[in-house]
Amino acid sequence: MTNASRGTANAWHFYYALVLVITVLCGKLAVALSAP
Repeated sequence: MTNASRGTANAWHFYYALVLVITVLCGKLAVALSAP
């Protein structure tokens, strides 16, 4: 595996993790806003 492809894989994993965290935070925020 070359450095370029490894960097791309790392960036993709970081992006995927970031989207996952944002999705969880948005879900918690939606629950908090919908709660009376």
